Amino acid sequence: MSRQTTRSKKRHKADDGDNTPGILRRIHLSGEVTHNDICQLYSINKPLCQGCRVNSRDSPNCFCGLVPSSSGARKSGLWQKLSDLISSVLGPDPNEDHRLPRERPAGLTNVGATCYANSILQCLYMNISFRAGIFSVESDLLNQHPVLDQLARLFALLHSGEKAVIDSLPFVKTLELDKGAQQDSHEFLTLFLSLLERSLSHSEVSKARTLVQDLFRGSVSHVTRCSVCGKDSEASSKMDDFYGLELNIKGLDNLNASLDDYLSVEQLSGENQYFCQACGKRVDATRCIKLHALPPILIFQLKRYDFLMEMTKKKKITSSFSFPSQLNMGRRLDDVPEPELLYDLSAVLIHKGAAATSGHYVARIKDENSGQWWEFDDETVLKLGHQPFGEASSNSSGNAQPAAQSEELHPASNGNHSSGFSKSQHQEIFSPTDAYMLIYNCMGAQKYVKRSDKTFGPDAKDVDMVVSTNLIDLPSHLSEEVEHFNLPFVEDCNEYKSKKGMLVAHITERRQEVKAILSEASVHSVEDPFFWVSVDWLRQWADNVDLPWTGNTNLLRLDNSRIQCSHGKVAVDKVSCMKRMSTAAWSKLLSTYGGGPALSSDDYCIECLKEEALNFVSADDYRDRRAAMKQFAEVALAGKSTDGKSYYVSRTWLTHWLRRKNVDNPCDADAGPTASLRCSHGNLLPEQAPGAKRVQVPEGLWLFLLESANAVKPDDLLGCQVFHSDSQPCETCYKEISKVASLAGSLRESKHKQRQSHERLFSGKSINLYPGGKYFLLPSSWLTKWRAYITTTGKNSSSVEPECLEVIVDSLKCEKHGRLLERPLGLVCKRGLITQKLSNVDGLTIIPESDWKRFCIEWEAIEEKGISAEILRINNKVAGSCEGIPMSEDNLNLSNDEVSCELESKDLIIKTDPEICEECIGERDSCELMRKLNYSDEEISVHLIRGKEVPRSLLEASTNISEPDRRTSKRSRRTSSGKICNLRVSGTTSVYQLKMMIWEYFGVVKENQKLHKGSLEIEGDSATLADKNIFPGDVLWVTDSEIHENRDIADELSEQKVESHQTEEGFRGTLLLSDVSIQVLLVI
Repeated sequence: MSRQTTRSKKRHKADDGDNTPGILRRIHLSGEVTHNDICQLYSINKPLCQGCRVNSRDSPNCFCGLVPSSSGARKSGLWQKLSDLISSVLGPDPNEDHRLPRERPAGLTNVGATCYANSILQCLYMNISFRAGIFSVESDLLNQHPVLDQLARLFALLHSGEKAVIDSLPFVKTLELDKGAQQDSHEFLTLFLSLLERSLSHSEVSKARTLVQDLFRGSVSHVTRCSVCGKDSEASSKMDDFYGLELNIKGLDNLNASLDDYLSVEQLSGENQYFCQACGKRVDATRCIKLHALPPILIFQLKRYDFLMEMTKKKKITSSFSFPSQLNMGRRLDDVPEPELLYDLSAVLIHKGAAATSGHYVARIKDENSGQWWEFDDETVLKLGHQPFGEASSNSSGNAQPAAQSEELHPASNGNHSSGFSKSQHQEIFSPTDAYMLIYNCMGAQKYVKRSDKTFGPDAKDVDMVVSTNLIDLPSHLSEEVEHFNLPFVEDCNEYKSKKGMLVAHITERRQEVKAILSEASVHSVEDPFFWVSVDWLRQWADNVDLPWTGNTNLLRLDNSRIQCSHGKVAVDKVSCMKRMSTAAWSKLLSTYGGGPALSSDDYCIECLKEEALNFVSADDYRDRRAAMKQFAEVALAGKSTDGKSYYVSRTWLTHWLRRKNVDNPCDADAGPTASLRCSHGNLLPEQAPGAKRVQVPEGLWLFLLESANAVKPDDLLGCQVFHSDSQPCETCYKEISKVASLAGSLRESKHKQRQSHERLFSGKSINLYPGGKYFLLPSSWLTKWRAYITTTGKNSSSVEPECLEVIVDSLKCEKHGRLLERPLGLVCKRGLITQKLSNVDGLTIIPESDWKRFCIEWEAIEEKGISAEILRINNKVAGSCEGIPMSEDNLNLSNDEVSCELESKDLIIKTDPEICEECIGERDSCELMRKLNYSDEEISVHLIRGKEVPRSLLEASTNISEPDRRTSKRSRRTSSGKICNLRVSGTTSVYQLKMMIWEYFGVVKENQKLHKGSLEIEGDSATLADKNIFPGDVLWVTDSEIHENRDIADELSEQKVESHQTEEGFRGTLLLSDVSIQVLLVI
């Protein structure tokens, strides 16, 4: 049985009537346990709870909090929100994907970036004439043409499928479209209709064979007329077919203006004169487009993408563009007497997004039967009402303009063409900013459109295709496909409904069961019989969802093993983990779930109670004894002597022992009071050893500490070794410590001598050099380590000493030629004195010959292996009229006025022995340069200059490489000349990418950026920073030329993202550009 801790606040609650300490003392003294003692120790006499917010662990009579309130819920288990619980058990509900009502159109899945195809497919499907034509294709032809077959299957599922969303992946795979590439929807429509036209030409069904031509194809001619003779060119009589009209919208704000622009007359004059065959010379002429035949389905593609020559890319036109709900095209046809040919708006294709090479396509289509408008956004289909942009007349683009307005429009002539509206007709005008394609259907009985020598209209044999009814029967082969598709889905829906009903009924039953049992679980009297039940099991039971169709109830079997003591009774120290349950509630649980063991009100354990009483009394006595011993410990740590015997303990250990509070029993920290004082020979460590500080404690305290340590670790004899106050330190350890101390003293003395003998080198000051004098060279890095080594003393005297001097000198010579691999630092001539530049890391430092000889003695190097150096003059004559100035010690004290001439560093050279190996140094520097340029995620600084001149300090900063490890701010900061920011780049970062970063920070478009490093301009957007020798820490500066117009960086980023994955591939590699015969071969 585990010991009960008395550190909690419960033992201080005397005001609450808790007399547990007194009861435990009485049991320990008398050995008798009364009924009142049991009630008190097991908390049986605690009052019943009256609605606690949480379940109380202090009272076995509290059943609150096991279930939430009537308005509450939990995150998991039986009492979570019903909808969430059903979803967690059964998974997603397939009924949510059920298309209800059936008249509601279905959506199409977007399998990557296929929204352009989904919107076109929905426009084609919602046209009843086209849909009926596809359904009329014979099955043999579908088997030979996979794209046509997948289209028919897709239309059949959209028509009669039970799912609200149809998977478009089979169609996309068959057409071999790139799922991740965004494409142009109009280009897709044009190529797809061309593919269908070729495939359907093999059909034996007349209306299917010419389906695309009959519905979408119109004809135009390009007429060129001589202004002299008035005759048309021979090519003017040629008719060209079209499937849609591409209209300019730049600078135009409505559909009629665009149509007028499309049919406008162009004057050919000057360099553009036309050669007239009749006149036999170049003459002025006119050119225009004439409409000769219009299809029943008229498609307008709005040119929203404008190509910018200066930036060689396309930009989207986002201005609003107006178009009517009905359009009269009668007067726009050439040589047609019919004044009216009305078209009704049936679909609007919308391109969302600011960039020309990315974005999202959405289609808004009118149901031909009901007149309702629907928005098709891939999987999502929304009902819009009787307006394409919603009943609330809200603009699709979010502009403040109304989306629809009622106007009375009259025809306004424009040359040979009218405005396109009938007189005094009230029209609805829509003005979105993102309409990309408009589709109009020829209205009702007016579907008579002249094309060449034929007039197309709803004759008797084609009326079921051109003017189709609401009911379209699927052919048998497609009906079987749809039925095969719907059957498993409907079965899943029905099975889910069945399981959901069972689960809801079971959850309701389980909740009622839990509430019923808990409502009668309380025991109202101390004298009433009861049973103990584990709180852990009770919580699990009250929160468990036992699935009704599994029949598994093993998880719910009663389990009271956690509250049993080793004697098989109720453990007194588990009172907080169990509850008193009435006999009636217990009987219901036991009969329903089984398990056990049954622990009644009489199953308390006398042995455990007595053991608990013993532990409590022992802990209380231990606390009192320890409190008394703390006074002796404080006296010992204060260094005060005591009478009688005394013993050594570790000072650190005793300090930690004294700091511990609220200790009821000996713990692991009480072990080893003398462990750190024992040496490896089993004796007392000298106090000079690390961690061997000790104090003397009186015998009474020592015996208490020894008793506590043995209680925790009785086998740890080494940690409790006795050291009397008269114990002598270990002689062996003392000698070793003395020896180490002696060596440390010798080392300190040696360092002191080196500091004195190399006083000038140690101080790091410049050494005066003289031409003709003999010197030696040492690496600057070695001298830096040497200074640090001889500087450290005391406890740090054992710091790492520099490398062996002889090895360092040998490493400066190349193996191939035996020459120097490092260059001496440059010379400085100032005020007639020659010194060397200082560095702590790079290059070779010149030292006097005397210092080199002393180094050889101190560091055991061979004097002859040293690298000697000599200062030589290039010319015999030094500056001015001073000729052959001897540089001696006397010259050092001359004032500025006394120095009549000066040496220049360019007149001096350092001759070394051995010579410098230029070949090896060149190879190494080249490799080092490549390594430095191969950096990643490093910082450079960029300044934005607003003034006309670049500050000199900035030019100097640009020509020097700053410290790469220097910590700098990453925010954009303002300076006197502009702004500065720090950018993280790599050697492979292109200049274009760097300019994009600068654009993002400073708002300067990349075309306006003039980027420099020092005085050199950085050009070539495709070049990398490594190509331009830009290193980490470099300082660049940029100016704004303000030549090009500012624009949003989001457009550039989105276009760059698309271009990085797609290099104007279009539909290359898809079946849209393949021959129909290839598709047939694929099937074979």
